[in-house]
Amino acid sequence: MRLPFRTIIFWCHLATGLVAGSVVALMSVTGVLLMYEQQIVEWADRDLRTVQPSSAARLSVERLLAEVLAARPGATPSSVTLQSDPAAAAVVSLGREQSLYVDPSTGRVIGEGSRKIRGAFQSITAWHRWLGASGEKREAARAITGACNLAFLFLIVSGFYLWVPRMWTRRQVRNVTWFRGGLSGKARDFNWHNTIGFWVCVPLFIVVLSAVSISYPSRRPEGPGRPDSGPRGGESRENVIDLDGLDELWAQAEQRVADWKSISLRLPPAPDAPVTFTLLRGGRGRPDLRAQLTLDRATGEVVTWQPYASQSFDRKVRAWMRWLHTGEAGGWAGQTIAGIASAGAAVLAWTGLALSWRRFFSRKKTTEERSLGAPADRSKISEGAV
Repeated sequence: MRLPFRTIIFWCHLATGLVAGSVVALMSVTGVLLMYEQQIVEWADRDLRTVQPSSAARLSVERLLAEVLAARPGATPSSVTLQSDPAAAAVVSLGREQSLYVDPSTGRVIGEGSRKIRGAFQSITAWHRWLGASGEKREAARAITGACNLAFLFLIVSGFYLWVPRMWTRRQVRNVTWFRGGLSGKARDFNWHNTIGFWVCVPLFIVVLSAVSISYPSRRPEGPGRPDSGPRGGESRENVIDLDGLDELWAQAEQRVADWKSISLRLPPAPDAPVTFTLLRGGRGRPDLRAQLTLDRATGEVVTWQPYASQSFDRKVRAWMRWLHTGEAGGWAGQTIAGIASAGAAVLAWTGLALSWRRFFSRKKTTEERSLGAPADRSKISEGAV
């Protein structure tokens, strides 16, 4: 017996949702919690982020780091970031969760950024990316979330196909594009599932497509130019910071981009390792205004120079994926839209699982009730139901 194509898609949609639904719901909820991560961190550190502009010249990078090490003996800085704005404090990172704000003119440590806020977001991120796994278990967790991202992409595409009304009447379109009052149970879940799916379909498709791209990169950068190389929180690194020669390398980086707004120097894990700079001419969500420079520590020669314009089309597209996923490519508005889409995805996962539960278990209950003479459930499903 040949099944209609729509029926086949429906059952594939349902089975995929049952398998990946719980993971999709978790990633969606944590995605909402991460919506304004950067703004919340900046708000928590608002009293430390600015300094009184001084007529004194900004300290050199070597001198600035030397002052920080003198104030915090035993500290192992992983990076330092300076802004072109003279009223902006320098930021010296000690791993991922600890950041020191420093007066760039005096080297005085103004204070430490909120560890609680950063730690909370790191925990949420761990659940979002790796289901809360740590260490070697993260590889398996990453494979699961990657597969669920692919499944979610199929759910969006197949869901839109199933959403299309069989007959384009005003009543049928209204039933699957707007919330209806007075519904409960299966009818309510169906209405919410269709209506929310319709309104978040496009932004959610972009968010999930970018998540798939992140989960399955075409290739992992290797060598000194790798973007995620260098020490991170919890990783071991030599407790010896060699500052010699950083000023000359910094000056070379400044000359590469005359209109830079911020430069970040990632301190190498070993004295003879190359030094990597990230130069921004705009906000962090604009990869087209970002460049990366890696210099040989001993000779000052360029190891890699990667401005946006020199990258291949594939790398340019992938450079945007991280920021399309969070919505930061569109600033506050983009983040808000991505967050709303994630919230909608959480509701879609919930209503989808609820509809599946009623499909497989409510039928049995109804049969039992009828055998006992109990009235059947008379919840009416809208005319657009599949």
